[in-house]
Amino acid sequence: LSLIFAESSLELVPRELQAHRSVVSHARRLGKRPGEILLDVSWHYAAMRGIKDEMKRGRPDLIHMCLQNACSTPLYLRGGLAIYIHTISGRVITIGSGIRLPKSYHRFAGLMERLFLDGSIEHEGRRMLDLDTMGLAEVIEEIRPGAILGLSTLGDRIQLPRLASELAGGSCVVIGGFQRGHFAPHVSSVMDATYRIGDDPLEAHVVTSRVLYEYEKTVFM
Repeated sequence: LSLIFAESSLELVPRELQAHRSVVSHARRLGKRPGEILLDVSWHYAAMRGIKDEMKRGRPDLIHMCLQNACSTPLYLRGGLAIYIHTISGRVITIGSGIRLPKSYHRFAGLMERLFLDGSIEHEGRRMLDLDTMGLAEVIEEIRPGAILGLSTLGDRIQLPRLASELAGGSCVVIGGFQRGHFAPHVSSVMDATYRIGDDPLEAHVVTSRVLYEYEKTVFM
């Protein structure tokens, strides 16, 4: 199974915001340059007001929570899950197999900042994370899944057992890696179908946990 977090709120502070007081102050506190830190609405709210796709940006903590859930599952630890992060800025992070990401958000943020600057992270000669510039369609072309199923509040209602059965056979599930909003047209256009697993909006890490657990039941139980 492949899992893609699409349009994820994970990026370095863009050039047009790097001179803002809130960004400069935060970077100075971290001992880094403004262009070397993650865009984070908790620190950069004043700088982010009115920017394009504002509600899809500045929440790297959401991706941290999603990855903590996904990378802790038996499915991932046994090699049955490939994870990709497609960012709002058009980059793709490939998560290596069997790695343990930092549980501390502070350490996770530092790791992501290093990745954006260096392009890859290695540990003891093993590739942990890779960063590439590509669109979602290019990721799909590389994965070549049997089916591409997106999860969105705009999708058709589906029960989790049925969704899990539809994901069989090397499929790909796409979950939005942002706090609010819907998939952009260029993202939704690559999907074979779009579903919702509840009547109320659910946060991405909750959707991740529920879908992966349900899928695991078709594999391990």
